[in-house]
Amino acid sequence: MYIGCHLSIAKGFESAVKEAISIGANTFQFFTRNPRGGSARAADPQDYAKAAELMQANRFGPLLAHAPYTMNLAAADPKVFDFAKRSFKEDLERMEAFPATLYNFHPGSHVGQGVEKGIELISGIINETLTGNETTTLLLETMSGKGSEVGFTFEQLREIIDRVNYQEKMGVCLDTCHIFSAGYDYIHQLDQVLEEFDKIIGLDRLKAIHFNDSMTPFNEKKDRHEKLGKGLIGLEPLIRFIEHPVIRPLPILLETPNEPEGYAEEIALIKGRMGV
Repeated sequence: MYIGCHLSIAKGFESAVKEAISIGANTFQFFTRNPRGGSARAADPQDYAKAAELMQANRFGPLLAHAPYTMNLAAADPKVFDFAKRSFKEDLERMEAFPATLYNFHPGSHVGQGVEKGIELISGIINETLTGNETTTLLLETMSGKGSEVGFTFEQLREIIDRVNYQEKMGVCLDTCHIFSAGYDYIHQLDQVLEEFDKIIGLDRLKAIHFNDSMTPFNEKKDRHEKLGKGLIGLEPLIRFIEHPVIRPLPILLETPNEPEGYAEEIALIKGRMGV
């Protein structure tokens, strides 16, 4: 089982891998660049090589790269849209050197243009960028539905994928807080929700899990992560979720409001409950 959390790569990948090991993790997520801005860390092949060696020695699962929150592939503002296109292209190019194989991004917000236009813009940038030769798998993140977000229903994610030329490069990262907020009742209907995902998107495209409790109630269309067992989903439904045979083999990434010490406690909790 691969369990991790969000860690900084400000001091390099080797340092981040060591930190992950110190808190009991065997995978982690990192931002490709400043999450609220545009700067990206310079590539360091030597650092990547050392990190990859450590990962192999400690049986790490795939790392999950996360695009910056400011990257809106469905933006109406030309400057914001141009930044999104450039960031997306640069990130995918740099991903080829990273010791990671998964690139997660929020599909985007249509900001009043409508869902259909948003899907058109998002898939358009993906098609402009993907060559089909990438080693990276792109992951659309399931969203909560706040504001004008695109991708809070399985159908919307499917529509984006359907318009992509190189669909074999596309996958999904499922966020437990987001889908709870979007109205998918996996607390009481876990098998049915996963069956619906399989019917609409395909479980073969599910590649990673963002593992979070929620501060806000079911179907509220808000995005407020909470520590495990401290929110309105509760620990037992969350553990049942990752115990499911479809979910258990996937990388499980905590995005709870924690520092490394808190993540270490949650990782230990998960391992204890899962018997690993």
